[in-house]
Amino acid sequence: MTDRAPVGFGRRDAIVAATAAPIVEGAVTLDDAAAAALLPVRSKRGHKGDFGKLLVIAGSLDYAGAALLVCRAAGRAGAGLVTLAVPESLQPLFAAKVVEATTMALPEDDVEELEPESALARILDHEHDAMVVGPGLRPGLATAELVGRLIVATDDAASPPLVLDAEALRSLATMDHWWEGDRRPAVLTPHPGEFGRLRAGSGRDPAEDGDMVGDDVARAAAARDAATTWGQVVVLKGARTVIAAPDGQLAVAPFENPALATGGTGDVLAGAIGSLLAQGLKPFDAARLGVYLHGLAGDSVRERIGDAGLLASDLPDPIAIARKRLAAVAERRASAGRLGFGSRETSDTSPPSSGAGVGADR
Repeated sequence: MTDRAPVGFGRRDAIVAATAAPIVEGAVTLDDAAAAALLPVRSKRGHKGDFGKLLVIAGSLDYAGAALLVCRAAGRAGAGLVTLAVPESLQPLFAAKVVEATTMALPEDDVEELEPESALARILDHEHDAMVVGPGLRPGLATAELVGRLIVATDDAASPPLVLDAEALRSLATMDHWWEGDRRPAVLTPHPGEFGRLRAGSGRDPAEDGDMVGDDVARAAAARDAATTWGQVVVLKGARTVIAAPDGQLAVAPFENPALATGGTGDVLAGAIGSLLAQGLKPFDAARLGVYLHGLAGDSVRERIGDAGLLASDLPDPIAIARKRLAAVAERRASAGRLGFGSRETSDTSPPSSGAGVGADR
């Protein structure tokens, strides 16, 4: 496989194409066509309430930036309304920092120490279509208890889905058989270290999974096994991020970008995926599209500044531009279908099944 050239926005020859051979046998390698087919439709007469309400439970005094990055990325990925829920003692701080998002105070036992039962009641009483839980949360038993309560499906016919990241993942790793019983649909977004802790907490020796950084085949196999075991979508972050579904479907992003190896870029990814969940995409679709938009945004910044010096705050704006680019790809393919070019099955009127759209004419 040859190295891909840096990707910029707006150049026809820069559109990412599927590789001649898949990165991992049995996995779909994401490209522009496959990602464009996943874009949620936006009505020309829509209003903010039509485009998803995302609740973000994130942030602490030491990690305020994580929450702010999630909220900004969610807005840039298309969410209509974003609400940041924080411990009540910190609400004034965060309210002064977020501009487009609203804030919600969560009850505390002590300063920054959430009272899980009361906090849960306030969260469930808030109207939302999806949640992001974990980035920058203060570690502790109260956080772990709240995470354990949040992953349980509610009595509603459809419990809003979750993105679980950072401290939420570390909390899950301490819980025995957390995946058993009625659980909300979720997307887990671990980096290799968090993934190893989750595997250990599930009774699996992480060493048996192999190299979770450099071995694409081992990464894909471990992510698929975890997703099927836990019954949730798993996004194993890193170069060539792997997205695994509970039914065994696998997708791999083509991006290898050392510029993204900096603090906060994972918070941006969590916000993008949460935004797409709130907009109505199913977890596997939201994860694939969110990873791809994040990768395109990272490549855009890397093209300008090189392999080092990228800041997480550089990414949200290019995510919006990447989405615009994919929308243009989808429109071209839809127009070609209306004019009779290509088969009806390859048009972008609905999300593809496993492999659909990859390598298709754009």
